[in-house]
Amino acid sequence: MNDGPSKWSVAAGALGMAAAGTAAHVVQQHKIIARRGAGDGTPFGDLRAPTLKIVTDDGIDLHAEVDEAPQAENTELTVVFVHGYTLNLDCWHFQRAAFRGLVRTVYYDQRSHGRSARSAGQNCTIAQLGQDLKRVVETTAPGPVVVVGHSMGGMSVISMAQQFPELFGDKVVGSALISTTAGGLDPGRIIFPMVPLGLGATAVNRAVRMLDRGHRVVDRARAAGHRLAQVVTDQYSFGDGVPRSYNDFVFKMIDSTPFEVVADFYPAFASLDHFGHLDALAQAPCTIICGTEDKMTRIGHSRKLHSRIHGSDLYEAVGAGHMVLLERHDDVNAELEELMNRASGVVTERSA
Repeated sequence: MNDGPSKWSVAAGALGMAAAGTAAHVVQQHKIIARRGAGDGTPFGDLRAPTLKIVTDDGIDLHAEVDEAPQAENTELTVVFVHGYTLNLDCWHFQRAAFRGLVRTVYYDQRSHGRSARSAGQNCTIAQLGQDLKRVVETTAPGPVVVVGHSMGGMSVISMAQQFPELFGDKVVGSALISTTAGGLDPGRIIFPMVPLGLGATAVNRAVRMLDRGHRVVDRARAAGHRLAQVVTDQYSFGDGVPRSYNDFVFKMIDSTPFEVVADFYPAFASLDHFGHLDALAQAPCTIICGTEDKMTRIGHSRKLHSRIHGSDLYEAVGAGHMVLLERHDDVNAELEELMNRASGVVTERSA
């Protein structure tokens, strides 16, 4: 977190004169106190809520779950969480446990992931994911919304900002970009844990093209390398030592994603180039989070995002890897809580 108050925290913390210019008052922002350690005693995948089917503009059914917050002081705000490549909505386990009942939250499986319907390959693009996110926001958030994206989910947030900049500062009152980038990726690096082990970049490209001859060949190879794959998942997902259950949880999500889906999104990473289209994200509070030992979207990507998004905050989790949302969940939740409070302050300022 940056030292000193940002322009957003100043606006959220104390607002100026009102009421015909004669009466002064300070608007008290609502506090969202995230529960530290929440989720530690709950098995991964056990947090559930009423489901909602969201139909995209090309007819794909997205699986969503909504945690209502009837006791929350600020019932206006909705926070939408967008997961990463080959994961599903369960990856937000610790965030869900920490904020449940305190703020209204929405979790959904991106197309072809988790419980959502399989998409045609030609629609597995970052542009389409941005359109999907817009549909989710329109469907689930009656009021102002904060969008939180991890990895490919962060790319979805950036894509929505590029295509629909008018939403930011109006409907979207805050965003968080976790372990993500707007371009310059080595797609072989991001796809590496999902393919047979021991393959370099050239072999990864060859493995992707194997789909033309049958993706089941690759899936069988993944199954054969199960034990070694778990080791690589740990190396690529985490920086410091984590409980074995964390690694098993991430591996299970990755392993349950068919290689056909892995390959459908592969070209999208190779062609990603949105660093010139980040202005909309500066229209509302924006928090950027990344582990310094992230081997998939390295810390340099987050630093570049921070330099291009005016007024953004950058939190570097020293020693953490790509799955910082699990590995350093209390720290990540603290950053998200601050973002939500700043966003709530912006909403309060509007209504004052």
